[in-house]
Amino acid sequence: MSEQIKQRIFDEAKVLGFHALEVTAVPVDLRRDYYEQWIADGKHGTMAWMERNNDRRLHPGRLLPAAEAKSIIVLALNYYQPDPDREYRIAKYALGDDYHNFMLRRLKRLCRILREDYGGEQRPYIDTGPLLEKPIAEAAGLGWQGKSTILIEPKRGTWSFLANIVTTLELPAGEKQKDRCGSCTRCIDVCPTRAITAPYQLDASKCISYLTIEHDGAIPLEYREAIGDRLYGCDECLDVCPWNKWAVPTEEAKFSPRQFPMLRDMLTWDEPTFTERMQGSPMRRLKLHRFKRNLCVVLGNVGTVEDLPVLEAISAEADPMVAEHASWAIGSIRSRDHSTL
Repeated sequence: MSEQIKQRIFDEAKVLGFHALEVTAVPVDLRRDYYEQWIADGKHGTMAWMERNNDRRLHPGRLLPAAEAKSIIVLALNYYQPDPDREYRIAKYALGDDYHNFMLRRLKRLCRILREDYGGEQRPYIDTGPLLEKPIAEAAGLGWQGKSTILIEPKRGTWSFLANIVTTLELPAGEKQKDRCGSCTRCIDVCPTRAITAPYQLDASKCISYLTIEHDGAIPLEYREAIGDRLYGCDECLDVCPWNKWAVPTEEAKFSPRQFPMLRDMLTWDEPTFTERMQGSPMRRLKLHRFKRNLCVVLGNVGTVEDLPVLEAISAEADPMVAEHASWAIGSIRSRDHSTL
């Protein structure tokens, strides 16, 4: 019967756009010692939320306080698509609509089917609760965590959103897959800031995705040039993974790339404009001050003399962090174009 439940949910999940589903039993091995040491060493940067709720994060069976969790259903949804042709890059996962809300609605539908047809208690998670998604997905047999720590799916690659349903139902677990990275070090070699400090070791405080998305303060000077044309996030370690030769473009219409203007035009946005243009986008989480910070860094790396007037105007604005990044960008552009000296 449990195998039938698993197949039923997989069939329903495919209709909802998920391409893979597997299960891991609870309790599950989550490399707890590694995670606790990673936090103790400050490798999580300023992401203080990763220090909280670790009694549940490292023991997901406790996520259902009124009952005993027996299984975690892990689902994957493909978001791969080529990068649009423009003067800056946005991480592929953020090119279109925010995945959290619509994926959560789909997970809740699966939870409702489980509850109404098979009983038990379920709780859905989409990258918002205290769950170590990648180790759980590896334990379930969806793939393995590569040397970049990203989950790699065989015949699929690195371009998947992960989702979880913690349930009291006891479902058949998948078989853990073999690590097939072999001697490949492409992800380590390509990292612009050397955030992958060794195989399977990530210092998130150096990662461009962290610096341009999670980090709320000034971007350290030693990393600004390495950010290059990346406005939001970084896909370098994913792009070079040889397992992506099997990647296929997503069929999810909500991931279609949004159209945005040139960098210097976005730098003039006020709060209402930013809120309107970023409605429904993952980039809205930056808020305007961090968005302008990122714009200034990218302009400092790829901008031209035509961008100087708007940067000079921004350098006089009230937010001292944005003003400092604008001044840095001005200096960078002038150092490249001696006609402005």
